[in-house]
Amino acid sequence: MLSRSLKFGRYLRCKWSNCAFVTMQSSIALLLVLSLMHPSQAFAASPDLDTVLAGSRQRIQKLDYRATGRLTRVEGSGKRTNYKFVAKAHWFPDGLRVLFEISGPASTKTSFLLHMTTNGRVTIDAILPGEKAASVVPFEHWTDPLVGTDFSYEDMVESQFFWKNQELLAPAKYGARDCFVLKSKPGPQDRTHYDSVTSWIDRGILYPVHVMKTLRGTGQQKEFIYYGLRQVGGIWSATRLEAKLPDKPGSSILTIEFGSGKANLARKDFDLSQFGVQEEKEK
Repeated sequence: MLSRSLKFGRYLRCKWSNCAFVTMQSSIALLLVLSLMHPSQAFAASPDLDTVLAGSRQRIQKLDYRATGRLTRVEGSGKRTNYKFVAKAHWFPDGLRVLFEISGPASTKTSFLLHMTTNGRVTIDAILPGEKAASVVPFEHWTDPLVGTDFSYEDMVESQFFWKNQELLAPAKYGARDCFVLKSKPGPQDRTHYDSVTSWIDRGILYPVHVMKTLRGTGQQKEFIYYGLRQVGGIWSATRLEAKLPDKPGSSILTIEFGSGKANLARKDFDLSQFGVQEEKEK
């Protein structure tokens, strides 16, 4: 009888142990099912992340400007090479259009049009020196230096804020500014040569003050610093943007000298072919 009682007790303990294990497995499975059925409830979105993305995207979706200025390459020795540029941008129902024309020291001109759709997909067309008609810039040339500077075609549009993968890192200071730190990574559908873009965004005005871009494959980083932040017509902008490569002496600076934040631009203002026609008339 005693022997049977001991065996029965061990059997009960074993049964209860199995029962607890099965119950735990069932609970985990239930949580997984619930998370799949209701992802918004299982993983609540960060209010700060929503604020940063909404503010950054709305800023871009309100763009409507004309601007003129200088694009300067500063060598490590201090030597400067200046280029003039005119630019305009407007957000249309199908996304953003940005048009640039850069004039070199020898009066050569490079004109290019960037179109970013509402989901962040980018296409680029250009008229290069010596060419009379616009052509599509192949994806492998998106990182080509613009007129020998540290800026590339791809750097002229902030598509990273529309990528699918967004993560808010720990807040940090950049200089005297308290910043959100946003890390953006492209998804399979995003065409970019960058593996990630980390932006330090001022908490008060939701405008970037510092950006680090990491090139895909090489891990090389490119740094961007924003200066002279100002608010015109309720919209924040920078008057100067500096680009630096850590392994390359010097830097490149884009300076806005004149501009209008309410340009009332229309689709016809972004006809790239007009620049080729104007160049022919000037000759």
